[in-house]
Amino acid sequence: MNFLGIDNGVSGTIACLGDTNFFVQTPVRKDLNYTKEKAYVNRVDFEALFDVVADSVDYCLIERPMINPQRFKASVSAIRAMEATLLFLEAKKIRYEFIDSRAWQGALLPKGIKGAPELKEASKIIGVRLFPQYAPLIEKHGDADGLLIAEYCRRKFKC
Repeated sequence: MNFLGIDNGVSGTIACLGDTNFFVQTPVRKDLNYTKEKAYVNRVDFEALFDVVADSVDYCLIERPMINPQRFKASVSAIRAMEATLLFLEAKKIRYEFIDSRAWQGALLPKGIKGAPELKEASKIIGVRLFPQYAPLIEKHGDADGLLIAEYCRRKFKC
């Protein structure tokens, strides 16, 4: 069986645990923005996802995107990334459900950790401890969220 974990967003990660194992940064591409002024945005590379994800994924958990009106640009980016990822999952006929970060963090990270920097550091430490083979990418990326979501998925749905 294969369990996919997706840390949503253009700066997220994707991991698969099971018969096929991998941990990668979400593939993105740079495009011109949709406004009149010259600017670029990062977008999930929909086609590259087909090269990354195994053909036989049994279940996927995708982290619910951050939506915050005070962080409009980041929220729009998260929604765009989620839509591209959902289209990919549906095209591959992969069963998925959304998960709030608190669910997998509560199961896999130590209790009492608060604040984004502390959560990222705990994710990195636990990720390296559980998956030392991915330590270089975890250290480079700064967290192991995609891996830990896949591990939570594996524990939750393994028969």
